[in-house]
Order: sequence, then structure tokens, then C-alpha cells
Amino acid sequence: MSVSTIVIIIVIVLFLLIILPMAIKVVQEYERGVIFRLGRLTGAKGPGLFLIIPIFDRMVKVDLRVVTLDVPPQDVITKDNVTVKVNAVVYFRVVDPQNSVVKVLDHIRATSQIAQTTLRNVLGQVELDELLASREKLNQMLQKIIDEYTEPWGVKVTTVNIKDVELPEAMRRSMAAQAEAERERRAKIIHADGEFQASERLAQAGAVISRDPTTLQLRYLQTMTEIASEKSTTIIFPFPIEMLRAFGGMYNQAKSSPPVEEKPSAPPQ
Repeated sequence: MSVSTIVIIIVIVLFLLIILPMAIKVVQEYERGVIFRLGRLTGAKGPGLFLIIPIFDRMVKVDLRVVTLDVPPQDVITKDNVTVKVNAVVYFRVVDPQNSVVKVLDHIRATSQIAQTTLRNVLGQVELDELLASREKLNQMLQKIIDEYTEPWGVKVTTVNIKDVELPEAMRRSMAAQAEAERERRAKIIHADGEFQASERLAQAGAVISRDPTTLQLRYLQTMTEIASEKSTTIIFPFPIEMLRAFGGMYNQAKSSPPVEEKPSAPPQ
């Protein structure tokens, strides 16, 4: 074997050692390889092992896993002119690897900017009470709007959650005072309802007693039993007015009846 042949073989081996690593590509199950041939898009390949043409082909890896994006706190002026700071979290993933590479420079950064802008715009159209009470509805609205923007990029926004709403200190004190006043109002209403129901029951009991005075005597005896069971040094005996009326009736009857004449006794024999 001549020296020139050996040199050619060595050159070929070195060329293969350099070219093969450039031609063999491996992508994971959660990745796709977007292939460009001389600058023209040829498609996405993977997962697994495949070959490309070195020098002519270029591959861009795209991750298909769900990305968790923290939206930094945004200063939002609500519809009722209250300034709050709101942050959120966005969950999205790439569903079209080709569009995520061709139609946007950095789909993660672009999604972050769209999320921040949409958060300020949407929450600026609602009042503070709705922001605090209807988060689920606002989350769905944000998800729908952001997803419409990112759909041409091959990005699917699955979930948007408002994490925290930071209120000014003065607004916190006002809301605490309002909540305290609301609790007091409810307590007074409940107390008034209880008094009203008790008065109705007492009126019904009075009607029953007026129809049958015996029930008052039974209630009197029951009260005496309850007093006797208590360990007290002072006992107050209630005296029903009806009993006074009964004694008064007996007195009047005795007063109005004629006196009984006594018969003279027979003289002794």
C-alpha cells in the first residue's frame, strides 16, 4: 500500500469522524427538532435518532413540556380608581414546534409580555370587589385572551391564575372597618329576629293562658319546682294575679250573701 493511499484513508476517516457527529441527531421524547435546509424549513423530526445533512441542514430543538411562567407584580388601576398590585402565574406549552421557531423570536419572552399587558388591561376594566370575589371568572377571561394572542405562535396557554392582590394600607383599614360594621349589622338583625319570634311565642302562650287559667297554675307549680332545685339563699315566690282575683271573688261572694240566722236552742227540761 502506497503512502498516498494511506493518507487518503486517513483523510476519509478523519472526515467521517468529524461529519458523523454533525449528521447524527438525537432528541428526547419531550423535544422536537425543527430542520432548516439552506435556510428553508423542511419540517420537525423526533423523538429519537435521525440523520441530517451536515453543513446544509441546521436543527433547532424545541421543548414541548409545560412551562410555568411567573408574571411579575403589575400596578393596576381598577374601574373604581383603586391602585393595586397584582401578580399571576401562566402555564403554557408548545403545540406546533415549527410556528414557535418561525413566527416568533422567543416564544417564552413574548408570552410573558403578552401576559403582563393583558393582566393590566383586563383587571383595569373591573371593580375592586369583582377582582377580589370573582377570580375564577377573571382567570378564565385572561386565559382565553392570552391564548388568542399566542395561538399563531404555536403556543397553547392552558391555565392562568391570579396569585396575589396587594391592597394599599388605607384600603385594608377601610375594608376591615366595613367588614366589622357588616358583622355588627347581621348580629343586630339576628337579635331582633330572635326577640320578634320570642314575642310571638309569648303572645301565643298568653292567649292559651287566657283561655284556660288552669295552665297558669301549672306554670306556677313548675316555676316553684325549678326554684326549689336551685341552691340559693333568697327565694322569690311569684303570686299570680289570677289567684288574687279568685280570692277577691270569694270575698265578694261571702260579703253579698245574707247572714245565716241562728235558731234558738230549746230550754232545758
